[in-house]
Amino acid sequence: MSRCALHYMVAEGSFQQEHLEEILDISNTYNYAPIKTALIFGFLVRKDYIAFLEKHGKTVVDVRAEELDETYINQCDIQHLNSFLYLPLKKDIDGSLIVAAADPFDEKLEKSLVVHFKTNIKLVAASDLDITWLSHKIRGEFHVKEAVFSLMRKDPASSGLVTFTDAQLIFIFSFIGVLFVLLFLFFVPTFITLNLLSSFLFLFSITFKLYLALKGSMSELHEAVTKDDIKRVEIDTLPVYTILLPVYKEDKLIRKLIWNLRSLDYPREKLDVKLLIEEDDDKTLNAVRSLDFPANFEVIVVPFHMPKTKPKACNYGLHFSRGELLTIYDAEDVPDSDQLKKVVMLFRKLPEEFVVVQGALNYFNKNENFLTRMFTLEYSYWFDYMLTGLETLDVPIPLGGTSNHFKLHRLIELGAWDPFNVTEDADLGVRVYDKQYKVGVVNSTTLEEANNEPFNWIRQRSRWIKGYMQTYLVHMRNPIKLIQRIGWGGFFGFNFFIGGTAFTFLLYPVLLLFFILYVIFDFGFVRKLFPDWVLYISIFNFIAGNVLMVYVNMLAVFKRRYYELILFAIMNPVYWLMHSIAAYKGLWQLIVKPFYWEKTNHGLSKMSSASVVNTAPAA
Repeated sequence: MSRCALHYMVAEGSFQQEHLEEILDISNTYNYAPIKTALIFGFLVRKDYIAFLEKHGKTVVDVRAEELDETYINQCDIQHLNSFLYLPLKKDIDGSLIVAAADPFDEKLEKSLVVHFKTNIKLVAASDLDITWLSHKIRGEFHVKEAVFSLMRKDPASSGLVTFTDAQLIFIFSFIGVLFVLLFLFFVPTFITLNLLSSFLFLFSITFKLYLALKGSMSELHEAVTKDDIKRVEIDTLPVYTILLPVYKEDKLIRKLIWNLRSLDYPREKLDVKLLIEEDDDKTLNAVRSLDFPANFEVIVVPFHMPKTKPKACNYGLHFSRGELLTIYDAEDVPDSDQLKKVVMLFRKLPEEFVVVQGALNYFNKNENFLTRMFTLEYSYWFDYMLTGLETLDVPIPLGGTSNHFKLHRLIELGAWDPFNVTEDADLGVRVYDKQYKVGVVNSTTLEEANNEPFNWIRQRSRWIKGYMQTYLVHMRNPIKLIQRIGWGGFFGFNFFIGGTAFTFLLYPVLLLFFILYVIFDFGFVRKLFPDWVLYISIFNFIAGNVLMVYVNMLAVFKRRYYELILFAIMNPVYWLMHSIAAYKGLWQLIVKPFYWEKTNHGLSKMSSASVVNTAPAA
């Protein structure tokens, strides 16, 4: 029987025999080296293992600083390197091939490498994280290029690589040209017409959102998963579940992330958790290295390649994912403990065409300041009302940033995420509908950290709105074909929900400015542009639109009983102005740097998620 480091640890009493047997079973299932299983499934602490190696005279070499002959590593498959944690370095003076291994005692690995390289092998100890970093950096080129260009190659019409097509540019500049000519020749009637159209579109967009919210409030989640359903789950029948954790410079949140994952009620051996770390993010890698307690995740290092976006990292992680189902959580997320089981049960209830279900998002620091309160109101009406309203109408559903749960094979079939779209899940939600699949909603909540700092909020929201603009441009490249694929109802919903959202934010300050000019300043030219009948219509539309949005925000508090937030809904016009600032910033970035991923800083809240009870909406 081939021996490994864990056998020696058992022999000297520093590791339990029953754990070794469990590790070997999992290793056979996943085709992993035993030491990899021990480290990534939380059986062993890296610091303890390094201490064991040093105790037994195994000096841990820094492979990132070693001289490397890439002739040998180029003969290795990245999947095999990743699974068995080894890295061929160079020939020794005696002709043996020096191979860095996380487990230098692994006799089975040594024998297989002798056969593969047809030479003697000398195993030396190295950190599993350093081996992972270097192997992905050198051998991950094919997979990272697939992560970037796969969708563009398979379905170029759905790729956001091209921001504006020639036809779209011709239409935009032709429209602007005609508009200037009309304003030059017929300034007053043209302006009045634009003003009336804009105010009606503004009111209609808000009314449509109100309608969706009311539909959502009247409908219950179909096939909602109950506590009795969860109790009836047979553990042996649960599928392997992949969790992607894309992070960038989140070293301060690693400990919190691990504790949040520990709360998940799902068999440890069936969790395939991937922590996706960028090649240049040594801060986060070293934070993982410094952990002094077991962690249940595998580090995947994403090789450098532009664009440097979250969807590109997730696409790369798909190549190493082993689950039947897959979800994404952010570093600060706190999902309901039974969320994964609920998703499994819901998929078993739903028809086959449902390929993704969306969990609700909300915030654990809702009462921290004005911004977090407004953010909580917004998310509450979005996930508790709007999503169910969209589901009822059977129109495209833009997915949220996290807690989307996919059937993995369908996600790959759809082309996964667009690495050039900075609101990748909203785009994917439209593609799901476009391909005749459906999105479900699961009655489970994930708590996040609400952005509590204005400039940080602007960075985050400008990226979201820019992504909505990207998504709209991509799917409106050929409106006639889009109608043929998704029908008039889907086309209407897409235009007023995806396109209308960005348009409303851009339009709001313009309408507000003209309203202020008329009310406060007695300018003659403003009187000409606003005859009484135009004024009455514009004021009604503008005020009615704001009142309706205030009402929608008030409605948001009831399912979760956040009654202390209800009066803050009155401040929605101020919150909308912040959206408008973000929208114009997003529009500018769409033109000058469309793929730029403006990072949001996390961990700014002084409130701890541990002290907050994660509550689902009231029945």
